[in-house]
Amino acid sequence: MPATRNSQLLPTRAKRESGKDAILHSMHTILARYQLSENVTKLDVLSPRIAQIRQPGQFVMIRLGVHSERIPLTIADADPRGGSISLVIQAVGKSTNELVALQPGQCIRDIAGPLGHPTELISAGHALCIGGGVGTAVAHPIAQGLHRRGAQVTSIIGGRSKSAVIFELELRRFGPVFVCTDDGSYGRTGLVTDAAREVLAAGKVDLVYAVGPVPMMRAVAELTREFKVRTIVSLNPIMVDGTGMCGGCRVSVGNETKFACVDGPEFDGHKVDFAELSDRLASYREFERHAAKCAHGHRRTKTTNEHK
Repeated sequence: MPATRNSQLLPTRAKRESGKDAILHSMHTILARYQLSENVTKLDVLSPRIAQIRQPGQFVMIRLGVHSERIPLTIADADPRGGSISLVIQAVGKSTNELVALQPGQCIRDIAGPLGHPTELISAGHALCIGGGVGTAVAHPIAQGLHRRGAQVTSIIGGRSKSAVIFELELRRFGPVFVCTDDGSYGRTGLVTDAAREVLAAGKVDLVYAVGPVPMMRAVAELTREFKVRTIVSLNPIMVDGTGMCGGCRVSVGNETKFACVDGPEFDGHKVDFAELSDRLASYREFERHAAKCAHGHRRTKTTNEHK
């Protein structure tokens, strides 16, 4: 089913349909769209089966249209009763820009999941969840799962500025939250590792979860090694096809070759070879810049044509 077939654009939420149209849209209709920051969007998507069985840490593979690129996205939240899942997307290239342009009432053609191994959650003790940038959305279901199991949860989240901080209110439902911004426009000035050092030094932390850019997760792992606190990192930022076939998410963990999409996406941060991982990711940057440039040109051309 094409992504725009029989779809109707609505301002914030899609109205419920009946009859044949309801059947056509019953799987992957966009129910609501939220702009979390300048380039980060949250989509609530109708996907009843996945909403019922997903667990923290798992992801889905989505495909907007027949010839579209497959994109792995972690499930940020789910509403089993309403049958929806929440996906948080950072617009960085052509495919993600097309995805975040969807409005309530439009459809995503394919959603496969839940995929990946669920997060290892503790049911007692103190857990520290650290999220950087859009990774904070991935930390949210982890903190949620820990809270439901009875663990004490402290969260540290960061962004370049106040406008880049996301999921703060949601995380405060599960425990105290410390906010860090690079420019000091909100919370404390500095990196999430600065706040993490203080929390680790102040009291017993049994397990640390870190999700965000690879350099951030590497810095967190180096910090927690000093305190001898086990640390789990989520390598979802490096996944490509979600099946292990492309090899794009290959990573060395404890001198063994692993694939983030099938063996993870979460691993022991003290065993991940971050130096090797960073070198491999650098090789994709030129392709990503080219894709982003093409997407920008496509949007500009489309806007020009619409105003002719």
